[in-house]
Amino acid sequence: MPNCLNPEDGYRLSIQLGLKALHSLSGELSFAAAPAADTLPALKTALSDCEAVVVGAGAGLSTAAGFTYSGARFERYFSDFKARFGIEDIYSGGFYPFPRAGIRWAWWARHIYFNRYVTAPLKVYPTLRALLEGRDYFVITTNVDHQFQKSGFAKERLFYTQGDYGLFQSVNSSIRQTFDNEEWTMQAMAAQGFVSNSQGVFDLPENAAVSMELPEDILPRCPLDGSEVTMNLRADDSFVEDEGWQRASAAYANFLTAHRRSRVLYLELGVGANTPVIIKYPFWALTLANPRATYACLNLKEAFAPQELAARSICLEGDVAQIITQLTASS
Repeated sequence: MPNCLNPEDGYRLSIQLGLKALHSLSGELSFAAAPAADTLPALKTALSDCEAVVVGAGAGLSTAAGFTYSGARFERYFSDFKARFGIEDIYSGGFYPFPRAGIRWAWWARHIYFNRYVTAPLKVYPTLRALLEGRDYFVITTNVDHQFQKSGFAKERLFYTQGDYGLFQSVNSSIRQTFDNEEWTMQAMAAQGFVSNSQGVFDLPENAAVSMELPEDILPRCPLDGSEVTMNLRADDSFVEDEGWQRASAAYANFLTAHRRSRVLYLELGVGANTPVIIKYPFWALTLANPRATYACLNLKEAFAPQELAARSICLEGDVAQIITQLTASS
């Protein structure tokens, strides 16, 4: 592995690897050439034969689990924001310039709650955990919805690179800590008029009338200095990489180093084109550097690998949830 300022910074180390490999590739790609069901036995064999699995999870995995950012979920819980501001989906709402802080935090309370503190509708994450049971594995993900932890994955085997919907950080750049927002989120949901249903999950009241603005006295503040807070999501250089993040980054680097010559399966799940430098390109680099490694790409519409890795790649195009379920059933 190449040198970097901190050999235990798995995040930047893997990006460095990926960018280096990308420059050496021809640019020719090998795409999934057979139905996923026909390729499934190859992936099953790779799982059985490998000594370690590195899972790289992107937004497509959570989408497959039912955490969709548009459609029915959005219309049910954010239709008032759509009517007033023209917001078309949950993702774009996170960037909307709301006119007042109370409105902005009412939006974010819902955004956080329905994508962090509820369990994904479909059992994709528990099924994946069952598939990895008893295997030496590590997970790197760009998802910020906490579904791996909620499904029972070991915390010490997870690296959330881009933050967590469940954390705030201060706008005061000298405070390099994060703060749990669960208590605040529950208070803010109740303040808008959401009610707890029989399963203990916040839902709309019978008349579906909820407020779009929070009162000043419950707007979130930093517990250390009373400053304003923002989400702990990687958007720019202000993103706080707290102690937990750094431990996870180091654990990821150590796992990669420990298995750099092993029979490793680099299992990419639902990674799109937004941030390929974090998972996809590093997985290509790690597979290229280790002739005993295999790269697998599961994606709804974009299952491919570099031509240089065609002989050691397994590309399955289709619903990631269905593929994982079928793979578990056949294991």
